[in-house]
Amino acid sequence: PTRLSRGTMSSDETPNVPTPRNSREAVREKAQQVHVQQSRARIMRRIIIGAVGIVAIGTIATAVTVAVTSSVSEPTMSPKGMDGDGIVVHNVTDVNAETVPSTPTPTPNDAGETAEPTPEPTASPSAVDVHIYVDYLSPGAGEFERVNARQVAGWIDEGAVTVTYHPVSMLTASSNGTKYSLRAAAAAACVASYSPEEFYPFNHELLIDQPEVDSGGRSNVELADLAVAVGVNDPKAVRECIEDEDFLSWAKDATSRALEGPLTGSNDLALTSAPMIVINGEAYVGALDDPAEFSQFVLTVASDTEATPTPTPEPTTTPAE
Repeated sequence: PTRLSRGTMSSDETPNVPTPRNSREAVREKAQQVHVQQSRARIMRRIIIGAVGIVAIGTIATAVTVAVTSSVSEPTMSPKGMDGDGIVVHNVTDVNAETVPSTPTPTPNDAGETAEPTPEPTASPSAVDVHIYVDYLSPGAGEFERVNARQVAGWIDEGAVTVTYHPVSMLTASSNGTKYSLRAAAAAACVASYSPEEFYPFNHELLIDQPEVDSGGRSNVELADLAVAVGVNDPKAVRECIEDEDFLSWAKDATSRALEGPLTGSNDLALTSAPMIVINGEAYVGALDDPAEFSQFVLTVASDTEATPTPTPEPTTTPAE
């Protein structure tokens, strides 16, 4: 038999194992490949992160631009003609006299004498400064208006007082979620802004015909209907203002300012209730349903501050023969 040489057998049986040098080169090459792949992955991540960042920055910038533009193009709505969040009443002739109770008239007494009339201010160059803060859902505000409206209207017409009404909303949470107090104050601001001559009759109607506390109150459409009914000059603008709630934020802010104080017309008073009546800087704390007491307070404060409204001359009593 033929013997194969050891060299031949050794050559056939030896596996094809790379030399140490070739092994190191393969590992190095693989490492380089991994490094390249990782480098590419890092680059891609950076590109993606950068792109996302650019998009995010762009989105934020756009949002800021929109917000700034919106704030510039749509400023907070504030009513015109309001001084210290109130409107001065100049004309009360449109108030329906049938709905306004008059001041009690003098009646003869048992001795045949004439009772003294309720003192009323007369026209004067220096009028008493009266500020009335009203919440249109407040029963007290309605009560004060019903019993004092004719008296106050007379003083205004005579020029004895300067009356400023301030709509506020302290009872916003007392209308079954409809925020009637706030909406009514905003509606009053709409009338004051677009038809100031009709503010007083609108204000008067809101106060003498109030919804019950904890009821829904009038809708915006009904508030607008009432404004049109009292004869506003620009019914379309007033209706849009009321139904779109243009001055809702103003009414809320005006109430906050009043609660913080000081109230317009005073040095240190803050709103504590509605109604709140401030006469020459002093708060009236008497009965809301007593026009004689209120009139006396006005006269007393006017005298103390050297204002000039004076009582209507009292009739003299003729002794019985």
